Amino acid sequence: MKKHNFSAGPSILPREVIESTAQAVLDFNGIGLSILEISHRSKDFQAVIDEAVALFKELLNIPEGYSVLFVGGGASTQFCMVPYNFLEKKAAYLNTGVWSKKAIKEAKAFGEVVEVASSAETTYNYIPKGYTIPEDADYFHITSNNTIYGTEIREDLDSPVPMIADMSSDIFSRPVDVSKYICIYGGAQKNLAPAGVTFVIVKDEALNKVSRHIPTMLKYQTHVDGGSMFNTPPVLPIYSALQTLRWIKKEGGVVEMQRRAKERADLLYSEIDRNKLFRATIAAQEDRSYMNICFVMADEYKELEADFMKFATERGMVGIKGHRSVGGFRASCYNAMPLESVQALVDCMQEFEKLH
Repeated sequence: MKKHNFSAGPSILPREVIESTAQAVLDFNGIGLSILEISHRSKDFQAVIDEAVALFKELLNIPEGYSVLFVGGGASTQFCMVPYNFLEKKAAYLNTGVWSKKAIKEAKAFGEVVEVASSAETTYNYIPKGYTIPEDADYFHITSNNTIYGTEIREDLDSPVPMIADMSSDIFSRPVDVSKYICIYGGAQKNLAPAGVTFVIVKDEALNKVSRHIPTMLKYQTHVDGGSMFNTPPVLPIYSALQTLRWIKKEGGVVEMQRRAKERADLLYSEIDRNKLFRATIAAQEDRSYMNICFVMADEYKELEADFMKFATERGMVGIKGHRSVGGFRASCYNAMPLESVQALVDCMQEFEKLH
């Protein structure tokens, strides 16, 4: 039976990325050694880093004056590194979910933090609008996609101060105006690579502006100067990231990824809105995530939740259980998700509807 991987992360990767990574584990570039055992300072691996950085810049149309870094620690370490490197006196944050809340908590250790708006009072089921960003803030931080709750900011906002974004779960799913940001970061285990590497896009001239001492490993300039090689980088996930970047380029780039994301989301949201058994958790269509599509049983059919989970699992749907804080179901539709898998889930929902 074919499996349809809707896991929120670690998540689906293109099959050819998995196969090329597996081959490199056995024999990297035909050199007779595994990528797991070569020196990260070898010419062979330096070529991997160089191409990955070049493809990052090409696919996202990153302007001159920005560096692309590959570091460890996941996005959670960036919650600390961002204020360490950029917060001198005051920072502004938009609170749209668990991950932005964690980022806010870390930033409070470094200076004043203004929460410009929050949707916490309704379990983060919308993106706040109409808020004011303080013009004396050092930066404004957003989490562009919220995996747990299924909301997404699908545009580059206008801000009177430099912007920083956690794009862990929607990077490469749409074009991004990188010039609006001084830093974009994210864990790789959604749209890019296996867990273990974190990407950072940072504006060079925004660095070295804070007065505090920054520990060497937590200083972005360290990794800029070292070309992501200050310490041993996570070699295998970076290699997988390169394979994914090659795949995105071959498939038509971020414009094509955006088209596919909308096609998948439109198909599934249309069925959720049509099917009387189910209800979307995000009512406002402009706030609905294309990456993480969340839904629950309609109130009058709540008792069927466990039955549908069993029904869907038996038909090859993997990872559709919603986060415990929301319940229900979550279909994560990252770049590698084929439309056929979304159609299979829709067919499953329609079949279940006929039975009930």
